[in-house]
Amino acid sequence: MLPSEDPSSTFATPRVAAGALFLDGAGRVLVVHPVYKDMWDIPGGYVERGESPAAACRREVAEELGLERTPRRLIAVDWAPHEREGDKLLFLFDCGDLGADQDRIRLAADELDRWEWVELAELDSYVLPRLARRIRSAIGAGGGVFYLEHGRTPGGSER
Repeated sequence: MLPSEDPSSTFATPRVAAGALFLDGAGRVLVVHPVYKDMWDIPGGYVERGESPAAACRREVAEELGLERTPRRLIAVDWAPHEREGDKLLFLFDCGDLGADQDRIRLAADELDRWEWVELAELDSYVLPRLARRIRSAIGAGGGVFYLEHGRTPGGSER
């Protein structure tokens, strides 16, 4: 078989990222402001080789916020290819209510310069549209796990 005939040459090799969804008692979302972006984001980042998405989420929360938190459950997987970065699979984990832990947040100064709680209605003013859709879909999941494409259920509807 010639190398060009190798079927694995057509296999997807997406970048994989994991994000942490924290909600407070009022249903607001914790967002962070990266020093290298104009938009806000949620805590999280890319999964490293050999690392599970849940382990990456735990590591990123520790690195970015200085908190040791284990993801409680997976709430969404979003296929969201990017024109410059190629295929992407984005895992979103429910990381619970921060409660008193919010007073212990210590931002990684080389990555983040601030954080705040944002109302769902204001989310579009802070984060990328597909992230806002992903968060709203996950919050509306009612305890389920959703597969999304660009933050929407297949077929284009937003949950």
